[in-house]
Amino acid sequence: MPSDVSLLAAFLVGLLGGVHCVGMCGGIVAALSLRLPQDAGRRGARWPLLLAYNLARISSYTLAGALLGGIGWLAAHWSGVHQIQLGLQVLAAAFMVMLGLYLAGWWRGLVWLERGGAHLWRYIEPLGRRFLPLRSISGAFALGLVWGWLPCGLVYSVLVWSIASADPFYGAALLLSFGLGTLPNLLAMGVMADRLSAHTRNARVRQLAGLLVMGFGIYTLWQIIR
Repeated sequence: MPSDVSLLAAFLVGLLGGVHCVGMCGGIVAALSLRLPQDAGRRGARWPLLLAYNLARISSYTLAGALLGGIGWLAAHWSGVHQIQLGLQVLAAAFMVMLGLYLAGWWRGLVWLERGGAHLWRYIEPLGRRFLPLRSISGAFALGLVWGWLPCGLVYSVLVWSIASADPFYGAALLLSFGLGTLPNLLAMGVMADRLSAHTRNARVRQLAGLLVMGFGIYTLWQIIR
């Protein structure tokens, strides 16, 4: 997989999937802000806690990318079958196209991935409640580590790319790029939330984003079969 294209695509999925990200994690961030101690109620005092939460959330993404990239490496190298890695790369390219359709609002099929992850989330979610209300940066970081495993079709799709990379380091880089792409939407909820939400809800913006990611998928597929 061409690394520059895939990393850019992962970043754009996180950035331009803003409506989905705010829908999935925005409520958590809002609840986190509302349940801060009284002496942390000022806007400036919230940033260290929000940054710690998001840093931990992205760390969980990165760890998952490394694990799935390692699984892809084992499948490709221990089997000794080159076609396995080739098949994984084709699958990743196909998921890029599906993600593009999803971002553009033309297809909602990735929702079934979230429904599958919801079964595991029932056992993980109670762990996060133990850190509310937040009283320290360490508590915010611990909460973010837990919430990084929230069922999300966008995350799961990028994880498919990390499996196809057959490289734990590159798999981690893919999820790190995705996580960094999600930061503006979640960190800007208090300062620029209205403008940013309106921008990401714009149908033309979402369709352009979808077409770009689809283009990355088609280009990746062309690189594989040429």
